[in-house]
Amino acid sequence: MDVLDEMLASMRADGSLLCRSVAAPPWSIQCTSEAPLSLGTLHRGTAWALRPGAAPVRLNEGDIVLKRASVPVTIADDPSVDPQIIIDGPNCWTPGDGPAPDLALGARAFGFDGDGPDQFISADYPVRGAVSEPLLAALPEMAIVPRDAEIAPLLDLLAVEVGRDAPGQQVVLDRLLDLLLVRVLRAWFARPEAEAPAGYRALADPEIGRALRALHAAPARPWTVASLAAEAGLSRAVFARRFAALVGQPPLAYLTGWRMALAADLLAEPDASVTAVARRVGYADGFSFSAAFKRVRGVPPSAVPRSGAVDRFGHGGAA
Repeated sequence: MDVLDEMLASMRADGSLLCRSVAAPPWSIQCTSEAPLSLGTLHRGTAWALRPGAAPVRLNEGDIVLKRASVPVTIADDPSVDPQIIIDGPNCWTPGDGPAPDLALGARAFGFDGDGPDQFISADYPVRGAVSEPLLAALPEMAIVPRDAEIAPLLDLLAVEVGRDAPGQQVVLDRLLDLLLVRVLRAWFARPEAEAPAGYRALADPEIGRALRALHAAPARPWTVASLAAEAGLSRAVFARRFAALVGQPPLAYLTGWRMALAADLLAEPDASVTAVARRVGYADGFSFSAAFKRVRGVPPSAVPRSGAVDRFGHGGAA
């Protein structure tokens, strides 16, 4: 597994919330979801993407919007149109104090005009676990991925499936969303303005990439700078210098941070023990592991909430 494989392993869609918005101009939809990551695409028409404190961004058919955290994003056919529909996961309503019209147009579809020429599809993506934190941190509050010929067939299939209500439909949508998210993230991180997670771009380097893959494949091994350099086929000094330049951290600092992210997810399992988790991430005893965990994560292992108290967006709470 490589860096992106690992970060996405805990982001598998399970009951993802999708919404298809259909409208005729003038229209404006505000997405206010608290999901750590939301994805939207303009399937038909043209529009603008707006968020507080930023200039409007033009959207064309097939463009994809990634929205991080709870930042509200408005999609409108004209930037001057005030939001007419508010979407928050499975909830959809109109602003104001008057009686709300019936916005349901069918399976996962909302809007004022079922025959409208414009269509926007949005999905809230569940994100669970510390391993995914670097990926989310690397994304801006809103990222626009222009239409991609390789991604377009997935969007067409999603547009068809989101409107269906057949047996096993949620599983079909979840797997489509998993595939779509990976392709969209790869397209985004390939863009010059994107800031990729630590280690992501280093995978393209033949020597450093080889060492990174070995580290991720066996994080509990007693790695040293010398043994990682041997995996890369470089001298210790050259490896350490190139690794720090490409990854942004010294090799052992990166290894420790990754081990602690893995440990945080393991500690969230209902029957996890500090000693068992310590061994799984390369520590001989719970004491040295606990000290490293608190130094890196800022809290002792005992403070990690168990997975029994996790909401639909992956936010933990007290067990």
